[in-house]
Amino acid sequence: MRLEAVLGDITEQDTEAIVNAANSSLMGGGGVDGAIHRAAGPELDAACLRLGGCAPGDAKATPGFRLRARWIIHTVGPIWRGGNRGEEEVLASCYRRCLEVADQLGAQSIAFCAISTGAYGFPSRRAAEIAVRTLRSTTTNVELARLVAYDQATYDLYKELLASS
Repeated sequence: MRLEAVLGDITEQDTEAIVNAANSSLMGGGGVDGAIHRAAGPELDAACLRLGGCAPGDAKATPGFRLRARWIIHTVGPIWRGGNRGEEEVLASCYRRCLEVADQLGAQSIAFCAISTGAYGFPSRRAAEIAVRTLRSTTTNVELARLVAYDQATYDLYKELLASS
């Protein structure tokens, strides 16, 4: 699988699937979750309601509706509580489960946001290291995984980690 970093808006990615850093209800919230719900349109709320929520570390898919991406893979990252409550393993599970769901859908390309680094408070560097390490070590049929950074600092971090690994 090829890994690349881009600076941009996850809702505008031309990959077959995009990843939503969702809350456990899947009913939309702030940050990237709210942006994806707004861009995908009201049909997304109804589709998420039918899924019945999602546990931290798991992932579930819906159609992309009004997005360029065919699918949205919703995953619930861990809330950072100091790093001693399994947060790193839950975050790694998010990336693995998203790839598993992408494989089930037949998606060849996927765009990831920086899961759990916003309102959930996961330290950016640690989260990026987990993302790159997990994506590199997970067996998948996905050919392209794009790490989408919303800000320059996250983009620079992704570029550094991809260059050194």
